[in-house]
Amino acid sequence: MGVVIYLMGPHSTFLGGSMLGLWGQRFPSVWVLLLLPFLQLLLPAVPASHSASYKPVIVVHGLFDSSYSFRHLLEYINETHPGTVVTVLDLFDGRESLRPLWEQVQGFREAVVPIMAKAPEGVHLICYSQGGLVCRALLSVMDDHNVDSFISLSSPQMGQYGDTDYLKWLFPTSMRSNLYRICYSPWGQEFSICNYWHDPHHDDLYLNASSFLALINGERDHPNATAWRKNFLRVGRLVLIGGPDDGVITPWQSSFFGFYDANETVLEMEEQLVYLRDSFGLKTLLARGAIVRCPMAGIVHTAWHSNRTLYETCIEPWLS
Repeated sequence: MGVVIYLMGPHSTFLGGSMLGLWGQRFPSVWVLLLLPFLQLLLPAVPASHSASYKPVIVVHGLFDSSYSFRHLLEYINETHPGTVVTVLDLFDGRESLRPLWEQVQGFREAVVPIMAKAPEGVHLICYSQGGLVCRALLSVMDDHNVDSFISLSSPQMGQYGDTDYLKWLFPTSMRSNLYRICYSPWGQEFSICNYWHDPHHDDLYLNASSFLALINGERDHPNATAWRKNFLRVGRLVLIGGPDDGVITPWQSSFFGFYDANETVLEMEEQLVYLRDSFGLKTLLARGAIVRCPMAGIVHTAWHSNRTLYETCIEPWLS
C-alpha cells in the first residue's frame, strides 16, 4: 500500500519579528508597546494563506493507471488552489487494478480514513474511470465519510458494454456479444472489469451474477441496501463528467448514469429504473440540486485528467 501526498504551493509565513527586534533595541519596551498599532500600519501587508480555505483532495486512478498519470492535474490544482493538500492514492496500480473491486474498495478505504479524520471540514474526491466506481462504493459503505464533492471523471457508473482495447487484451477470443459467458461466472467476477460488465441483452444474468455493480446500484436486494443509500446521500455534491468522443466508456452516457435498453437505445439517467426507484439516492440528490452534469466533446478517454479546459470548466469550480 502506498500513498503519494503533494502539498501544493508554498506556505505563507508571518514576517516582522526581526524588525520588531531592532525597534526593541532602540526604544524601551513601553515605547514599543505604545507604537505597535502604528507599526502595523507601516508594515507591508502579508497575503493571507489560502491553504486553510481549500479542502484536501483525494485522487483515485482507473484501470491500468498509476499516480504518475495525474501530474498535469496536480499542476492545475497548484495554480488555481495553492496550498491544497492533494493525495493521489498509489494503490492497485497497473495490472493490480484488475483485482476484484470489493478488494480494491477495502484497500482504498483503509487509505482514505486517516485523511478524512485529519480534515473535519471535509474532503473532495476526484475519481477517474474505474476509480469512479471504487469511490461510489466507498461512499456507500462508509457511514462516517465527509466527502463534499465527489467528481466522477469519465467513469462507467451504469456499467460498460463495448469492445475496447482493454477487453481485447484481457479476453482476446471474446467479443462484447459473448463476454457475458465469462463475466457472469464466478471466475469472471474475479476481474474488476467484469464487476461492472453490463450486458443489456442478458439482464437476468447480470442481476444474479454481478457481485458489485448490481449491489451498489441497489438493483438486487441485500441487507445493507438501506444503510448504503443513507451513506451515499451524505455526499455534498456529485459531479458527473464525460463526453461523446471518449472512445472507451460504452455507451459514453454511462458516465452520466445513462445506459442501453435491450434494443441498445440509450436511456438517460431520469429514465433508468435505479433513478425512478431512487434505489441508491440519485433521485434524491437531483431533487436537492446536488448533481452537476458536465459533458464535453473532443476529449479521448486518456486525456480527461490532463485537459486544461476540462479542468477549468468541470473540476476547478467544485474544489473550494
